[in-house]
Amino acid sequence: MRNTFNQLFKLYAQMQRIRRIEEMLAARYKEWKMRCPMHLSIGQEAIAVGVCQALEKTDRVFSSHRGHAHYLAKGGNLNALIAEIYGKETGCCGGRGGSMHLIDQEAGFVASTPIVGGTVPLSVGAAWSSKLQKKASITVIFLGDGCFEEGVVHESLNFAGLHQLPILFVLENNHYSVYTPLNERQPEHNIVDIVAAQGIQTWQGNGVEVMSVAQIAEQAIDRIKQGAGPQFIEYSTYRWLEHCGPNYDDDLGYRPEGELENWQRLCPIKQALNHLKQMQLDDNIDSSELEERLKQLSLDIETEIEAAFNFAEQSPTPHPDTMSQHIYAPHHEQA
Repeated sequence: MRNTFNQLFKLYAQMQRIRRIEEMLAARYKEWKMRCPMHLSIGQEAIAVGVCQALEKTDRVFSSHRGHAHYLAKGGNLNALIAEIYGKETGCCGGRGGSMHLIDQEAGFVASTPIVGGTVPLSVGAAWSSKLQKKASITVIFLGDGCFEEGVVHESLNFAGLHQLPILFVLENNHYSVYTPLNERQPEHNIVDIVAAQGIQTWQGNGVEVMSVAQIAEQAIDRIKQGAGPQFIEYSTYRWLEHCGPNYDDDLGYRPEGELENWQRLCPIKQALNHLKQMQLDDNIDSSELEERLKQLSLDIETEIEAAFNFAEQSPTPHPDTMSQHIYAPHHEQA
């Protein structure tokens, strides 16, 4: 990806949109109209946006319990997302799944589930299917560092490496699993070294700098499309809020003092905006142009978000008679 002003502005806009959506979810969670647990991605937006901008609509994405950003970055419908979290029948899963069970086949977002590592073998199966059918599409699985402690993840890596599957593993290393830091959960090692032992090419990147995320993702995806087999990227990032829920929890003391503030200074959205301002100077772009675009972007995002919450609140709840819908296995009446 060439670092052009318009390209960076598009990535900035996507990150800002995701951030504002999740901030509104956090603000309105206390209304008690969203009764499912939520795992927010505030602070981690650059990875979802940077990776998904390199994908085709036919490429398939799998995610985990922290999946809102991946869903939106892949082109998921905002109305369907908010309605799903509200448990309404207009949600992307018909109101059955809530925040942690998102599916949108039209957007190429196949599944997210709360089981740690649970979607990893599913994604490998999807990639295996693509290879058998000689499809050009690739599969992307977003996973966290906590997944790397699950045996099924290593089995999946082994299978993907053995069969040279068209899959990209994207590990978002935010350094914590709930309240426990990485060094208290895993022995001292580089995650990518263990992955490389499975015969998979690995990459490491800065997960809070969106252009860097995008460039690495594009290189890895190009390698997959050239027939080089599975690729694995580890991005370093940080979640700002509590593991599950809408609040800040720095008062609990499980993070070293000042660590959150240090990562907040590296905010991916602020970094992108600073780069835009510098590019504006370097390219002699009128400063008023950027200001007007930012104002319009903010207005558009707020209008879209308000409409999505109104849509969710006005949508009906699922009727019991539709219980057998929105599932893959057909429902059969008992004789």
